[in-house]
Amino acid sequence: MKIFDAHCDVLYKLWLNPTLRFEDSKELHITFERLKNGQGKVQCMAIYVPEEVPYQERFEVALEMVNILYEKILPLYPSLKLVKTKQDIKALKEDEIGILLTLEGCDAIGTSISRLKTLFHLGVKSVGLTWNYSNAVADGILEPRGAGLSLFGKKVVQENNRFKVWTDVSHLSIKGFWEVIELADYPIASHSNALTLCNHPRNLNDDQLIALIKKDSMIGINFVPYFLAEKPEATIKDVIKHIDYICSLGGERNIGFGSDFDGISQTVIGLEHFGKYEQLVEELYKHFTTQQITNFCYKNFCDHLPE
Repeated sequence: MKIFDAHCDVLYKLWLNPTLRFEDSKELHITFERLKNGQGKVQCMAIYVPEEVPYQERFEVALEMVNILYEKILPLYPSLKLVKTKQDIKALKEDEIGILLTLEGCDAIGTSISRLKTLFHLGVKSVGLTWNYSNAVADGILEPRGAGLSLFGKKVVQENNRFKVWTDVSHLSIKGFWEVIELADYPIASHSNALTLCNHPRNLNDDQLIALIKKDSMIGINFVPYFLAEKPEATIKDVIKHIDYICSLGGERNIGFGSDFDGISQTVIGLEHFGKYEQLVEELYKHFTTQQITNFCYKNFCDHLPE
């Protein structure tokens, strides 16, 4: 079963530790070998600049992560291809895997639309407005004041619309979420789960999930154990519960996966790395039809990618 995974932090991991081998490092959840073994077809790779990086250096660090993709991944593995559109994905040969570049949090661009557009030109097709805290665009979900989009943030969403780029609400404040729903042509939640099933602020409440479904937007199920279940460990069955719940809200054609691999330390039992996706697929077959599983694993995200 082909997999479209909407979020991982492998570029951050490789930036943090340049000695890691993308080929087969056991310290990475996503490697070339694991992408192949897990039947990866499109892998979104996020640019995530951690908060400890000084403000004036953040755009430089974002570019360093882009360079890791362009210099240390794509040239060494010819079967990996940068993709930006549905047509690029459709053009992939059977043995090729698409890599789609995303931005997790707009801290790197400061207050510069030119920096944002530079990232678009380098291949970024999805923009998460915040990580958990505040920046010049908006407040994140853990920022106590809970503010929405700034005037600059609204300009960012407008540019995302103009360049046909996803606006990602994962990590965003609740007020910011609703402003994005109003302003964005292509909103998604790349890696967020259902708050009703697991009471963590990073999850989305029913009103938010229904709003995304009404906008025909994608929701990527996240594999962070404490976003899946309020217990010490999570299993693949907990992943299934979130899928089933969002289906019950009418979101069958809006569900995908945003694993958060390499951005997490604790993993779901049975989903310890990308190569274990097949175990998730096996469990899905106990609950859903082949067409539904194809949609969840690949087709839904692919169909929703802006032209």
